[in-house]
Amino acid sequence: MTTDEVEAALLAAFERCDAASCPLTDKQKQILSTSVKLSAQVPTPVSDSANPLDELASEELQAFLQFVLAQEQQNSPWKMQLLNDWLNGNDSGTVQFIRDRYGIAWLNRLETYHFVKYCEAEEMKVRVGDRIEISNGLWEWVQESGPCSREWFLATVIQVNVNADDTTNCIIRFANGSEYEIQGMYQWNRYNWRWAV
Repeated sequence: MTTDEVEAALLAAFERCDAASCPLTDKQKQILSTSVKLSAQVPTPVSDSANPLDELASEELQAFLQFVLAQEQQNSPWKMQLLNDWLNGNDSGTVQFIRDRYGIAWLNRLETYHFVKYCEAEEMKVRVGDRIEISNGLWEWVQESGPCSREWFLATVIQVNVNADDTTNCIIRFANGSEYEIQGMYQWNRYNWRWAV
């Protein structure tokens, strides 16, 4: 993630805490911001393309995946839950080993697309700051074997809205700064986006 993406994700997390009537103090925000930015600068011996989940023992992986999916089902950001536990010195239960053995640098390497290998992709919901690829099929007519073929473009999720009818719309930003709204992310446009690797 770029520095701007990290800051956007932190701001979104702070706003969600405020909305949940659990605001962080200025000191907590400062500690979290500093920790995340410093850990992003720490070089890791594993290449960026490596999946951090592969480093977990099988029992650890199962416990961690159960935790993440339980948080997803409650529409609760799992990474924010872990970071809040760490900031407040709370025990993280069955996933305490993440803090004890792997730390914040490992957690920061973990992206949503890493879970695709271990979970059904539909179980993972997009969040602000996630990187996805979207198809030109969203805005132009493409055919698998026609003159206009499918192309994929990298984008960052900047807003997620769940509508009254339980459909999800998502605003994404391309590298050139232009933005686009994807309607029905999971309902009718799932074919037109995928997790960025």
